[in-house]
Amino acid sequence: MAESSKSSNAENTNVDRVRNLNVSLLDKRENVMEILYGKDGSESAEEPKVGMSFSSEEEVRLYYMKYAKQVGFGVSKRSSKPGDNGKLRYFTLACVQQGTPKSNASNILKPRPVEKMGCKAKINAALTLDGRFTLSTVVLEHTHALSPGKAIFFRCHKRLGSKAKRKLEPNEISGIHTSKNFKSLVETKSSENLPLEEKDYQIDKTRQHQLGVGGSEALRNFFIRMQQKNDHFFYVMDADDECRVRNVFWADARCKAAYESFGDVITFDTTYLTKAYKIPLVSFMGVNHHGQLILFGCGLILSEDTNSFVSLFESWLRFMNCRAPNAIITDQDKTLQNAIARVFPRAQHRFCLWQIIKRLPENFGAHSQYEAIKSSLQSCVYDSLSRDEFEESWQKLLERYNLHDNAWLNLLYGDRHLWVPSYLKNTFLAGMCTIQRGEGMNSFFDDYVNSKTTLKQFFEQFDNVLRRKVENEMTADFNSFSTQIPCITHYSIEKQFQEVYTITKFKEVQDEFRGFLYCVASLPTCEDSIHLYQVTDEIKVDGFIKRAKFCVAFNEDNAEVKCPCNLFEFKGILCRHALRVLTMLDKDLSSKYILDRWRKDLKRKYTFVKSSYDDLSGNLEAQRYDKLTKSFFEVALIASKSEEACMKSISHVSRLKGELVHHGSSCDSSTPSHHLPVASLGISMQAPHHTLDVMDQDGGMSTTNQDVHVNIRTNFRRMREVETPIF
Repeated sequence: MAESSKSSNAENTNVDRVRNLNVSLLDKRENVMEILYGKDGSESAEEPKVGMSFSSEEEVRLYYMKYAKQVGFGVSKRSSKPGDNGKLRYFTLACVQQGTPKSNASNILKPRPVEKMGCKAKINAALTLDGRFTLSTVVLEHTHALSPGKAIFFRCHKRLGSKAKRKLEPNEISGIHTSKNFKSLVETKSSENLPLEEKDYQIDKTRQHQLGVGGSEALRNFFIRMQQKNDHFFYVMDADDECRVRNVFWADARCKAAYESFGDVITFDTTYLTKAYKIPLVSFMGVNHHGQLILFGCGLILSEDTNSFVSLFESWLRFMNCRAPNAIITDQDKTLQNAIARVFPRAQHRFCLWQIIKRLPENFGAHSQYEAIKSSLQSCVYDSLSRDEFEESWQKLLERYNLHDNAWLNLLYGDRHLWVPSYLKNTFLAGMCTIQRGEGMNSFFDDYVNSKTTLKQFFEQFDNVLRRKVENEMTADFNSFSTQIPCITHYSIEKQFQEVYTITKFKEVQDEFRGFLYCVASLPTCEDSIHLYQVTDEIKVDGFIKRAKFCVAFNEDNAEVKCPCNLFEFKGILCRHALRVLTMLDKDLSSKYILDRWRKDLKRKYTFVKSSYDDLSGNLEAQRYDKLTKSFFEVALIASKSEEACMKSISHVSRLKGELVHHGSSCDSSTPSHHLPVASLGISMQAPHHTLDVMDQDGGMSTTNQDVHVNIRTNFRRMREVETPIF
């Protein structure tokens, strides 16, 4: 009986311990939940204030991490000190961009990105007599821009959700490589925060394109799936008089919005219209502010003739509200040349130099002097600084190797104004056309399409491809936002570019500053307000030093600088010769030489557009934008029925905008006032009919075109809408 009583008492004691432990855990859980969601259940964290009290170090950390993510910065533990009893006495949590910026690069002329920006934002928490931690010091001001949308990229805010963890665990047990393990998350969207005859110029007319087994059904299913995911998905099928499809075009609202920002120069990629590939895929592309390829639409070409390309171009142009680009880059092809001349008569058509150089083996591979011809041709093309120099080098090439009768070279020479760098430098091509040895141009779908890829496989991974591209851009945005490349000079002009350009473009600017070492400017001659400088540059060519002189003009009245190398006109990057003159004169840089196209501090509309591959789940600002556009669209549908209702709605919207601007409530209420301002528009290279959509300083959307594309299918002239493709 005694033993039974002892056993019963022990069991009761254990039960009490478990009950007390559960109560303690529940209390802690309630405290944590209150920190994460607030007493009223809201998900916002209030601004830290001196005197705020927490039950533990973990609660302080959870609170400040939540606040930091909400505001848009990362957190690290800066310092801590234990007491005599070994318990933590106080600790400091600070912004990750604290500290003095230092680059660890061995070459001071090529500094690496640094995260430290001397930020002072922090909180100090001290242990009080009642065992709680109280905030004793709070510093809210940051020395850098803040972005809630990019906060998830800070290491401290990267957390896998339970769904993602459940997927990764069996993969890790099976020994799946880390990169493939991560790819499985992406593919399942489990990442939770995250002029001869025309026939002589044709690309490949000997092959009849086939969509392959299941291709027709795959195309139909793809369009159905896209329309279900995206209300603004758009496609057109062009059929001949016998209802045989000649080409197909498709795009979504994000492509259209991206074109409004970066559609001044496009490339039409026909890489896959060759015997090496199974899918007749073409794509319209541009480059974003990081120099990354960005998609403006796709198509399938099943009949490679001028009319088919004309029809495809017309479909694309109609989708883009008939706003043609300033310049178009394509492969050298007479069919394309004729089609572009018909549809884009005012656009400057240029050939891709990289594609032309790639054809050297095809045209001279069997020649006994192939290597010598290749070297001479490349030197003629890449190293000629002027048209006269190119002409002289070209004639020497023909004479040296007796190539006067070579049909391919004669064809290239006839089109020299479309591909030779010394002829192109007055045309802005945004860096999409190569002018240096070793440069190349990739296809948007590189690494995803190969010689064995079928149309069915392509459509199955289409969303994954675009999702990865969006993630790459977001990562580049975050890197440009959270890190800096240290300046290599003390000139204020370099500092100006550092503050507003993306890392990729600032590196290109620094390349020009490094060129200062080889530039010498002579005393100027003056003509009224025009100062003329002779800048001598030393250029390395095939191991030799070539000295070239550039006459740089500076206009004192309007602060314009002009160099005959035309790097700014061609790539949008101010050249070393112009920078040399500006620094000599100690002049401030005119805003016309800082292109909005390369800026990192602008919010562009396409990043707020929902798509099948980007549901905006990690971007609260974009989610709010999506809600607002839907609401305004409904209002527009009703108000458009009468002029009175239309004018009344416009008046209400104007009044609402004024109120938001006045009260400064267009931005999220938790966004601190020390955010860096968003710059205004002013691209000098952009045609008037192209508009960058940005958030203005008051947070409102600034654009000249906000029409919503709602028609999923559109009948064009000589186009028939077909429910199921007929091939």
